[in-house]
Amino acid sequence: MSHHEHQHHLHHNPKGKGLLVVTLLNLSITLVQIVGGVVSNSLSLLSDAFHNLGDTTALFIAYLAGKVSEKKPDAKKTFGYKRIEILAAMFNGAVLIAICLFLLYEAYKRFMSPEPIQSGIMLSVAVFGLLANLVSMLLLKKDREHSLNIKAAYLHLLGDTLSSVAVIVGGIVMWQIGWYWIDPMITVFVSLYIIYHTWDVIKETVEILMQSSPDGVDIEEIKYELEMVDEVENIHHIHIWKLNDAQTHFEAHINLKNNIRLDEMMKVKNQIELLLKEKFHMVHTTLQIGYGCCNGTEKVIQA
Repeated sequence: MSHHEHQHHLHHNPKGKGLLVVTLLNLSITLVQIVGGVVSNSLSLLSDAFHNLGDTTALFIAYLAGKVSEKKPDAKKTFGYKRIEILAAMFNGAVLIAICLFLLYEAYKRFMSPEPIQSGIMLSVAVFGLLANLVSMLLLKKDREHSLNIKAAYLHLLGDTLSSVAVIVGGIVMWQIGWYWIDPMITVFVSLYIIYHTWDVIKETVEILMQSSPDGVDIEEIKYELEMVDEVENIHHIHIWKLNDAQTHFEAHINLKNNIRLDEMMKVKNQIELLLKEKFHMVHTTLQIGYGCCNGTEKVIQA
């Protein structure tokens, strides 16, 4: 017997308006930093401008992905459009790492040929960027825990904020001491920090797209608990995966001990679904139940 349990529970849905406002703020930072970087001859400021330009695009993609993900399932996309946010998060993470690698290359060239910088202009622009980034981070801080897409966008803003702080500190040092090598050094440290944190987001998106079992899920424990249910002989062909960063799905074959009536079989099925929901927090379940089914596969576990 095959049964598809579709329980549509509510998830926190990040507001698109916040992402749109953040996108516009980031665009304003980018334009100011490009002008300021050219005038002041600051690589860290120009690199931050390119970084912000990439982030502006990434944020807009995240905004569009959030809108598309709200579309209802249809005949072609029976699971809906939730995973477009995962694709957006993966794309944004990859773009951010590519930008950082480019900045590391530019920093290397500047180390080889240091150039004087107008630190006063650099400081003014960096302060503007810092304030705008702090406002943007506050707008997304709450929602980052509920969406991998928003988390990727938040990491972009975190990198921007750190860049602005580093540029301000470096600008003060260059203004007071004249150590122009501080400029590319800031770029190196900020880029490495961003790569380190962004890599985790990319790994998580890959795990979801590969339909890996979620972290913290013990398949052996689930199998043991389900086989303790009365009338259950064994459970096999277990598959556990995440549709997106919020919804976990479970499917399995249940082999019964006895050839019981249909109404009794339904009671067993309901008991298993309740156990999966209350103990393992899985509300999207698909169970195939039978008697003497799948002979020879009782010990097989798939995930």
